[in-house]
Amino acid sequence: MSEDEKYMRQALTQAKKAARLGEVPIGCVIVYNQKVIGRGYNRRNTDKNTLCHAEIAAIRKASKAVGDWRLEGCTIYVTLEPCPMCAGAIVQARMDRCVIGTMNPKAGCAGSVLDLLNCAGFNHQVAVEQGVLQEECKEILQMFFRQLRVRLRQEKTENTD
Repeated sequence: MSEDEKYMRQALTQAKKAARLGEVPIGCVIVYNQKVIGRGYNRRNTDKNTLCHAEIAAIRKASKAVGDWRLEGCTIYVTLEPCPMCAGAIVQARMDRCVIGTMNPKAGCAGSVLDLLNCAGFNHQVAVEQGVLQEECKEILQMFFRQLRVRLRQEKTENTD
């Protein structure tokens, strides 16, 4: 198993925590010198807060661990391609690399809709690696949304009876 796969598996563990809360299962870890210094998972509905994305939680913890807002030398592992807010935070934190499990063609900002991580106009760019454990990362999301659609259909049926 490669280093990237090892850390992406840890990000998947975080995504499973989100799933247990009924959240969209997105997980993230941040690594510095081969040590995880930040972990996070999606908690938007649980915390009733737009900002509670996996990446933001992990960045907050990593910054606290290193005692600085700059996360130079760090790699962020995230199961789903970052949104505009999270991609911006990754750039602002000056991370070296972003390793992505699966891409997000509807809202991703690391190459799908936009590429904020490598925008030449910014003072920092982030190296991107896509598709690490892609099938596992995609499957946990697909399973969540399949189950959600079933639950919503059942609720709709119950409410019309």
